[in-house]
Amino acid sequence: MTDSIIVRGRWVVAGADEPVIHDGAVFVEDGTVREVGPWNRLRGAHPDASVLGSDNVAVIPGLINAHHHSAGVTGPQHGIPDLLLESWILARAGRRPTDIYLETLISAARLLGSGVTSVVDVHSGGGDTETYSDEIGQALAAYDEAGIRVAFAAGISTQSFIVSGAGEDSRFLDALPADLRADAEALLPEPGRIDERDYLAVMDLLCKGYANHPTIDIWYGPPGPQWVSDAFLLDIAAAAARHGTGIQTHVEESFYEKLHGPRDYGKPTVFHLRDLGVLGPRFSIAHGVWLTEPEIAVMAETGAALSHNPSSNLRLRAGIAPLSAMLEAGMTVALGMDGTALNDDEDMFAEMRLALRLARAPHYGVDAPSPAGLFGLATLGGARLLGKENSLGRLAPGYAADLVLIDLSQVAWPWVAPEADPLELLVMRAKAGDVTTVLVGGEIVYRDGMPTGFDLAAAASEIADRLETEPFPAEAAARAERLRPHVEAYYQGWDLPDLDPYTRYNARR
Repeated sequence: MTDSIIVRGRWVVAGADEPVIHDGAVFVEDGTVREVGPWNRLRGAHPDASVLGSDNVAVIPGLINAHHHSAGVTGPQHGIPDLLLESWILARAGRRPTDIYLETLISAARLLGSGVTSVVDVHSGGGDTETYSDEIGQALAAYDEAGIRVAFAAGISTQSFIVSGAGEDSRFLDALPADLRADAEALLPEPGRIDERDYLAVMDLLCKGYANHPTIDIWYGPPGPQWVSDAFLLDIAAAAARHGTGIQTHVEESFYEKLHGPRDYGKPTVFHLRDLGVLGPRFSIAHGVWLTEPEIAVMAETGAALSHNPSSNLRLRAGIAPLSAMLEAGMTVALGMDGTALNDDEDMFAEMRLALRLARAPHYGVDAPSPAGLFGLATLGGARLLGKENSLGRLAPGYAADLVLIDLSQVAWPWVAPEADPLELLVMRAKAGDVTTVLVGGEIVYRDGMPTGFDLAAAASEIADRLETEPFPAEAAARAERLRPHVEAYYQGWDLPDLDPYTRYNARR
């Protein structure tokens, strides 16, 4: 680590809610921001500090991807089409097995190249206890090597392996034609799979082992309320409180997840979580596309946070989350890409623009978030979700020196009006490809299109070679395809409620 650096920029964006500093700079010492101000003043005060940046870059706080599943090779590259969530999960049986260490390295490189310096990675594993622990260890080793901050939220499923609902797997199996029963039973866990007790023991060791790690936090990641029992969720909440760490899960992502709450609990899922006593500032949910107004109020009252993932929601036909209603209610909202961005990349700037445009109603008299507001979700909102609003999300004295330098050659080409708002210009025009340098804790972890901590080309070549020789799981893929119409028919049999949308985009009459 360089002891002291001055990072210079034509524009320095200290935070979403602060004025942009023109011809500004950030003085960094021992991995921490010490001063933010005009370039001339900081250079004069620290003449011996090395200089990074120029008057042709913008300097912003590191972006925070608040919900992610690391994938070096994406679903479409595996031949997995975008389907409704429940069918998509089933189709993933057709992926070739791969290497989690290499996958995580490549994914981390994409994130760094988009200006992301912190990520919540939700990992749902299986296998026996040793295999599960080894997978997590490999992923954490990759994150450590990449230098990006991660809240690694590991979890396991203990129920609803085929369809959603307590006891529904058995009923689904009984209703299947006899020749398909074996196909469905293959989706059930094999004997020896890690159980709740062993999972909690593994997580206890991980939380203790990484308690003082500078860039890795261990979180609990139950996949979703429908995939774990209430008793297990309560055990997880107690363990997270004991270790002072976070929990992230998926809630009401799909339309059928919305219906699951009243069917299984007799109430909306967020009400059930509140009544269990697990909601609170250390608890966050991903998606929340189908939250009702009373559920949004509960989220705001309890301090539970949400990662808004607009790209993923569109790709898997989940819908459009009511972002404006959430913000109006005072919810803590962050922005995530879910490993399923709209262009099958990891471009946090594109995610900001998509979220911004989806939240704008087509008539006057309805509030909509601003570009600065969306930048706030990607920085301060993510910091709050992480419980690190006093150290991440802005450039201020005492905060971690997580900075991103953005080349303005494309952003400002061919001309920019002097009265244009620099932050709005960055949100509306910057792309991942404009990121030139990324610092995490004062360390340069990405420079000139490449991570500095590992050989990205070598990792990509190795994973390609492995996948090239890995046989296609034809039997598993065929099984999933045979079961798919029956899984879809199961959900189509659910009673559908009358819906009152937050925003009307068109009309039949």
